[in-house]
Amino acid sequence: MRLLLLILLLVANNCLAFDPVTPGRTLVFPADYGAHPGFKTEWWYVTGWLKTADGKPLGFQVTFFRSGTGQGKDNPSAFAARQLIIGHAALSDPAAGKLAHDQRSAREGFNLAYARAGTTDIKLEDWRMVRDADGSYRVRIQSAELDLDLALTPSQPLLLQGRGGYSQKGRDPANASYYYSEPQLKVRGKAGARTVEGTAWLDHEWSSQALDPAASGWDWVGANLDDGSALMAFQIRSRQGGKLWAHATLRDAAGKVTQFAPDQVSFTPQAHWTSPRTHANYPVATTIVTGDTRWQISPLQQDQELDSRRSTGAVYWEGAVTVSRDGVRAGHGYLELVGYAAPMTL
Repeated sequence: MRLLLLILLLVANNCLAFDPVTPGRTLVFPADYGAHPGFKTEWWYVTGWLKTADGKPLGFQVTFFRSGTGQGKDNPSAFAARQLIIGHAALSDPAAGKLAHDQRSAREGFNLAYARAGTTDIKLEDWRMVRDADGSYRVRIQSAELDLDLALTPSQPLLLQGRGGYSQKGRDPANASYYYSEPQLKVRGKAGARTVEGTAWLDHEWSSQALDPAASGWDWVGANLDDGSALMAFQIRSRQGGKLWAHATLRDAAGKVTQFAPDQVSFTPQAHWTSPRTHANYPVATTIVTGDTRWQISPLQQDQELDSRRSTGAVYWEGAVTVSRDGVRAGHGYLELVGYAAPMTL
């Protein structure tokens, strides 16, 4: 019992070491494009659809994570592991039948790995993501598994998720993140030797206690619609099954934003795929309801599982999908399915 109490005390002290997410904070730019080292967990997440010169579709994902350890604040050593920088990258090519993907992780320091405050400037060895003064991004991934050299140019204003960027993830207001998106990014560049162009979606999110302890994982979709609209929807799943929380945001082509409360959002699986590697069973095709609208989500290919046990410890499905609205093709996006191989914790 004393050992259990000690563990609980250490966990509590570790949580207290980080800044809380509270409603009412106004996001300030350009500073909030950059890192927030006072918070436990942060990510910059880019997903998108590309088209090669001969018209073939590809999906891509590039994610940089910053994770505070809660340790080393009083340690003057440059080797103290105060922050961890983690990278995931993947390319979805139906001709290959599964993802090409890679992952990296390192402690921040020595100019080899960092996530800078002030604006988006992230480095993990020779992986980079940088926001330029004009608002465009440069993303460079070099790996034996895949090679991406992309320029992302905004075509729309930022989309603040939730209430002005405060995105609640459960009934407890402390289970929340600060969260904004950049939909409808125009993409040009190279995927290996192939010239590509397309559209992308960027999420930047930071928190210290996003998930309810009863949560097992989440389903999330971000979609760039053909008419210029943008859709984001997620649900947090319970360890006992069912929905703990949900939310959705739809910004139409004219800029009108509609927010959907938990009881207005549902995810209903339509088809599953079982991984031959991890045996996780994923709902890779689903119907999402937001208010009176039904969105049909279908995968570019079934096998889009990413095993990141060498970095974040998670196995998840992150895949390119097509989106239909009430049965009519509406656009492209990415579907993320977390916690199906094992319950997820942050």
